[in-house]
Amino acid sequence: MSNDLNLCQFIGRLGKDVETRFMPDGKAVANLSLACGRSWKGADGQKVESTEWVRVVVFGKLAEICAQYLTKGSQIYISGRMQTKKYQDKDGQDRYSTEIVADQLQMLGGKSAGNASGQPSAGSSSREPVPQSGGGGFDEYDDDIPFN
Repeated sequence: MSNDLNLCQFIGRLGKDVETRFMPDGKAVANLSLACGRSWKGADGQKVESTEWVRVVVFGKLAEICAQYLTKGSQIYISGRMQTKKYQDKDGQDRYSTEIVADQLQMLGGKSAGNASGQPSAGSSSREPVPQSGGGGFDEYDDDIPFN
């Protein structure tokens, strides 16, 4: 099983505000409900639309960022692994819940109510600070580009 891959990627919009809680050790946990839509032409030529709801859980600093900047309707890209949990309901029946454990997140859609401060997008893969001004910007290199 060393050559297996458990990788899921989604782009969608939050169906409700982020639910955040903290574990006893102080680590943040955020739960997201992500709506991923698709459309196609049916056999009769009419447009058909469908929405899949994806349960997403985020841990640590990334969860705190989600709680701070994301709101219902925010468009995001997430990447993570699929995980299924087994539990028993109140009648003793076995139930299963599948969720995506996100390890990367990118805020999309420009400035919105969820990202009104203009803060850079978040992801566990981007650990370097984003320069705010004066240095490191693309404008400094406009004259060095040999093509239009």
